[in-house]
Amino acid sequence: MKDIVLKVDGMHCNSCSTRLEKVLNMADGINSAKVSLEDKEANINFDENQIKIEEIKELIEDAGFTVI
Repeated sequence: MKDIVLKVDGMHCNSCSTRLEKVLNMADGINSAKVSLEDKEANINFDENQIKIEEIKELIEDAGFTVI
């Protein structure tokens, strides 16, 4: 298991952060994700044998946000 923190741009309200958190937590290989609107970041615990960091970034961007 590995932990990463990604800075995320484009979140404007609690609905944005809640939606992104739900998207991340539903993905295979992600054990837990906590998204903070205030800090503009996603704290993610994942299995690097199941999902790569680039794939996580793609999930965030597909949800309409930008990894910075």
